[in-house]
Amino acid sequence: MPRNPRNQIYPANEDLPAARGGGPLVRLWRARTELLLAAVLGLAGTLLVRAAGDGHLLPLALTAGAISVPAATRAGRGWIAAHYWCVVSRHRLQRVCLETTMHTRAGRIPLILWITPTATGEKALILTRAGISAEEFEAYSEEIAAACWARSASVYRHRARAQFVVVEVVRRDETPGAAGPGLDRLFGRRAWVPLRPDLKEPPDLRRPREPALIG
Repeated sequence: MPRNPRNQIYPANEDLPAARGGGPLVRLWRARTELLLAAVLGLAGTLLVRAAGDGHLLPLALTAGAISVPAATRAGRGWIAAHYWCVVSRHRLQRVCLETTMHTRAGRIPLILWITPTATGEKALILTRAGISAEEFEAYSEEIAAACWARSASVYRHRARAQFVVVEVVRRDETPGAAGPGLDRLFGRRAWVPLRPDLKEPPDLRRPREPALIG
């Protein structure tokens, strides 16, 4: 029995191999953010312990200030929360691909090249595998939203390079100052085509409006 019959792209009677999470290098790449953070914290902790053992208190004071100042400000807490949800959404998107048919017959899932905060959630740039298209991501948009604990998910395909897909996760009302650099720097403002007819270009990929003339 297919897990999701309405979007099943493989024959129901075909004996497909189970989707796999990838080899050791792939798993390390997917956990790069957590590994890098753990390495930085471990190195900083080692240096602080050595400094404290030598009687140098200035590094301890500088570290305490560097941690407490961002945590005490609204902008700092917002930046931390926005990037935390980027990590969560990246892993949840990978899980959706593993649990649905958004993987190849060999069990390989699409690559999440980049994920960045937006004013309403997160936006991921994805490189699809052979046999997977943007239309399949759109078919599973409800599963993506549920997996990411979000309100909704929108899918956009690159106008000239169909292997590139943008998945926009919307989890809250617009939050000023939470948006990242945007994907328009990679491919241009008019490069993305929405998969749903009721959508337009993503908000941060639209051209700025011309000022109205008075008089």
